[in-house]
Amino acid sequence: MKRRLRDAPAALLMLGTSLVLLGVWTIYPLVRAIQTGHLSCNQTGTRCIDTGWSTYFDVFMSEQFQDALKVSFWLAVMTVPAGLILGVGLAVLADKHLRGIGFFRTVFSSTVATSVAVASLVWFVLLQPEIGVLSDLFSNWIPALKNPGLLRDPGTALPAVALSSIWASLGFTFIVITAGLQSVPKELYESAYVDGAGSFRRFTNVTLPMLSPSILFISVVLTTRALQTYGEVALLTGGGPEPEKSTTTIPYLIYGRNSIISQDIGLKSAAAVLLFLISLVFALVQFRGFEKRVHYGN
Repeated sequence: MKRRLRDAPAALLMLGTSLVLLGVWTIYPLVRAIQTGHLSCNQTGTRCIDTGWSTYFDVFMSEQFQDALKVSFWLAVMTVPAGLILGVGLAVLADKHLRGIGFFRTVFSSTVATSVAVASLVWFVLLQPEIGVLSDLFSNWIPALKNPGLLRDPGTALPAVALSSIWASLGFTFIVITAGLQSVPKELYESAYVDGAGSFRRFTNVTLPMLSPSILFISVVLTTRALQTYGEVALLTGGGPEPEKSTTTIPYLIYGRNSIISQDIGLKSAAAVLLFLISLVFALVQFRGFEKRVHYGN
């Protein structure tokens, strides 16, 4: 105990920089956002009054926030399972010891170096009905690619945004799952093979259980990313199509140019704090729901 107390100053000194950065860039902005969320301002933002915690309740119960929450939820439903399945599938395929497999590993992981802006612009060019490559190639089979266009149709705009988001995050998912695969002891596969387990049973009984920590981590990251989606929406659809606003997520409601609360710092701060709490709840639900199914090994 005395030795631990003697080491405390050195530990605080080494942690000092990280604690300062955490306080300046995370804790202080969060506290300020909570305080600012109590304010109700005029359209120009020059006069504000403190309305207390009622602002949070009003924002959460508003039709605009509820609609944006539904859009963010459905975006998570579209992107998280698909991103996990594709990431695990590609990682398992690339884990084979075949000639030239390194090239495919590079291709599968390449999107990790692609920013949201670049990925969104790529899909914008592909899906544009006037100049889009996909529109020219497949419009005979999918007429909506040309008229009115996937990004302009309220029924297909959100899936199109989800497609861009899945592609942009696939490289990160692939790298994490690949790292998890490399940590699986080969003896487990050999024992399962000796016991007569086929490829499918080795995958379900050995690979997936050993990958469960990586899968849980990716699931939380992808869910948080889906709830915080802004760049894809801003660049691909601008929150539209109008007037349904079928792609207006919570972040776009907060920061979007066409948002009805774009000039009210109090409402924006309240919505941002609510988004933080919603993301935290989703993460806790995932950790609690899957903790008994996660195998960390020895």
